Amino acid sequence: MSRLTARFTSLKSRRSKALVTFVTAGDPDLSATEEIIYLLEDAGSDVIELGVPFSDPMADGPTIQLSSERALAAGTTLHGILELVKKVRTRSQIPLILMGYLNPVHAYGYENFCRDAAEAGVDGVLLVDMPPEESRELTVPAKKYGLDVIFLLTPTSDAARIATVNRLGSGFVYYVTVTGVTGARSSVSGTLAQELAKVKQTVFLPVMAGFGISTPEQASEVGQMADGVVVGSAIVRLFEQFSGEELKQRLHRYVAELKQAL
Repeated sequence: MSRLTARFTSLKSRRSKALVTFVTAGDPDLSATEEIIYLLEDAGSDVIELGVPFSDPMADGPTIQLSSERALAAGTTLHGILELVKKVRTRSQIPLILMGYLNPVHAYGYENFCRDAAEAGVDGVLLVDMPPEESRELTVPAKKYGLDVIFLLTPTSDAARIATVNRLGSGFVYYVTVTGVTGARSSVSGTLAQELAKVKQTVFLPVMAGFGISTPEQASEVGQMADGVVVGSAIVRLFEQFSGEELKQRLHRYVAELKQAL
């Protein structure tokens, strides 16, 4: 049983919802990211998404774009992130997902990436600009090495796309709660419950809902509709505003409040 499956099975048995937290790997540097992973786990994260910084993050709003720029300026590479995961695995078994864009993985080589990521201890990968219908180059070696491939669904996904994600995806499904780029929103979509119900009629994987969730109240509300929530921009914004011990304290408190709300 994979780490992701084991975590979701455990949460379901306790009737608890998953908290998936996102940080950009290498912001402000990879050694800091290692410390942040342990902090997030201690605060209550169930799954951690490590953003792979990219020079053209088209699906991301300004907060995550800026974090990618900071990480790239610090010299962060995909190879360096895999080395980081190896180090983390000596201390933690929290499920880790690499989330990013197709180009760095394509340049690395799909077979090489899936082999090295699995050996490092990565549990899954989500490439926001890889359509599931065109994902065979990734899904075939990923299955060979036991790496989950996570796909996005959105409010505009039709029945065919939902069925394809159900057939090809593994680990969980990331449901984008709004159209547009990442970033905190002031409220939850009024049609979200209906949209998620439609998805869960077809998709048998756990459904994590994200994009725009920024407060414990929103996390609680969305958590009642989905199997868990993803919080990214609101966490990454703390890296803009604070550093050092103050960043760690605020980050721990915020994530703990999110988990408590779920």
